Amino acid sequence: MIKVGVINVTGYAGAELARLLHTHPEAEMVSVTGRSEAGKKLAAVFPHLASYDLTIEPELGGGVDFVFSALPHAASAEACAPLVRAGIPVVDISADFRLNDAKVYAEWYGGEHPAPDLLSQAAYGLTELNREAVRGGKLIANPGCFPESALLGLAPAIKAGIIGPDIIVDSKSGVSGAGRGLALNLHFSEAAESVSAYALNGHRHLPEMVQEIAKMWPQAEAPDDVKPRVTFTPHLIPMTRGILSTCYAPIVPGQLPSGVASKQAVHDLYAEAYSGESFVRVVDPSVEGPPSTKQTRGNNMCLVYPAVDVRAERLVVVSVLDNLVKGAAGQAIQNMNVMLGLPETMGLDAPAVYP
Repeated sequence: MIKVGVINVTGYAGAELARLLHTHPEAEMVSVTGRSEAGKKLAAVFPHLASYDLTIEPELGGGVDFVFSALPHAASAEACAPLVRAGIPVVDISADFRLNDAKVYAEWYGGEHPAPDLLSQAAYGLTELNREAVRGGKLIANPGCFPESALLGLAPAIKAGIIGPDIIVDSKSGVSGAGRGLALNLHFSEAAESVSAYALNGHRHLPEMVQEIAKMWPQAEAPDDVKPRVTFTPHLIPMTRGILSTCYAPIVPGQLPSGVASKQAVHDLYAEAYSGESFVRVVDPSVEGPPSTKQTRGNNMCLVYPAVDVRAERLVVVSVLDNLVKGAAGQAIQNMNVMLGLPETMGLDAPAVYP
């Protein structure tokens, strides 16, 4: 049995890790930390986790084989660095190891990176697109929830070279994506019955999207005018969890059949790209309509619905996932499974909660 420690179990991602690990047949959560709730029983902070007889400690106990960190950025790197240097495998759910360039990190996260020497060792943990690096990694940067939805939605089209560089990502997220901290705009009477855009001057997940899209771009050595340019606008939706992203990009002339036949060609392209994946399902438009966030609530699935606007000659892809599971804790456990040579679906194959 793998002895697992969770740093900062008291955030939403940490609590979701605890929930999912409870039924994992090969992993046992044996040590948990929390900065504000240290000394309390886990069940006292989260009654839904009463099946655990664990006390929240200020620091991890000894004897753990694997660690998840769910701390905020900067604090997470500080906590992860000594563990990685001691040879303990780590999945970091924060943003600290997602960006390859320490200067870009400083620009978007407002401070110097706490462990820049480890950036080159970190593997980007979007397993479906980077499985071999995850399998051989000891430090995994779990993807951001918005980038994950966008990258899974766009990857087959990017790799096939069918879209041009002007990409728009329009995302809607539930309020749990902002964490458990108090903020006026997250109060019920402020968020309920309302939809609002935010971070129009640049969201911290944007450079992560751009970085990973550029890695897949088939014309990486092309002039700047044909390199990917991403516009990303997130929106706050009055629901607890879930992300729906709609991605738009122009279709490169001649890369798809003309007219209505392009729709089937794009669906076939996506179905082939994800045919072997357990946690990405391409929705068949002849059977189902575009997916909704409720169809992924509580599970580790990303639903992808590719379409073509024939009149505008534009690819339109809808992707949905649970920001706390596939967008955080579930993806982290998926990465752990791959790192440790376990079946990738282990502990994660539950269907969504409905209604």
